[in-house]
Amino acid sequence: MPAPKVWVTGLTVGAIAAVTALAVQAEKGPHPTAAKARPSASAPSGASPAPTKSPGEVVVPDGSGTGRRVVYSLGKKRVWLVDASDASRRTFAVWPGTVSPDPGTYAVSSRSMATTGSDGVQIENIIYFTAKSGVSIAFSNAVDGSSPPPAGDKQTGGIRMRAADGAALWKFGEAGTSVVVVK
Repeated sequence: MPAPKVWVTGLTVGAIAAVTALAVQAEKGPHPTAAKARPSASAPSGASPAPTKSPGEVVVPDGSGTGRRVVYSLGKKRVWLVDASDASRRTFAVWPGTVSPDPGTYAVSSRSMATTGSDGVQIENIIYFTAKSGVSIAFSNAVDGSSPPPAGDKQTGGIRMRAADGAALWKFGEAGTSVVVVK
């Protein structure tokens, strides 16, 4: 039965090629319109545009530290990937869960390629950085690209994002990377 082994190998090669393509896209930086706030049906409700330096350029929040880090603004529902020179390499909107981390500085504690979220959705690019009230808090994206529906009375610590943003954060957020949470 050598044929199934060839199929599995081909599937593996295809998966590696897809991940490589996403990494190359992420390395090129965000889409030219990614930094512009645009209302949409899938945008977080109550989201307001982040402050800008010039048209289309979203600034990293004050008080978010220095050096290479992930910055997460609770109020703006936005993440920044900041390099060692304090330049923002990518910023994007997120959909927080029902349990939010307290403002402060954390570090990426563990990562998982894929699992099922507490809401039953298949997720990938999971980057854990803290826990609160017994709920793990992590960045992730839904495999199908969807944004999470309202959680009702369920406690969820997932901070969801679009798939391309999840792939970029996965590449950037290695274990030990600083995660700064601001109001």
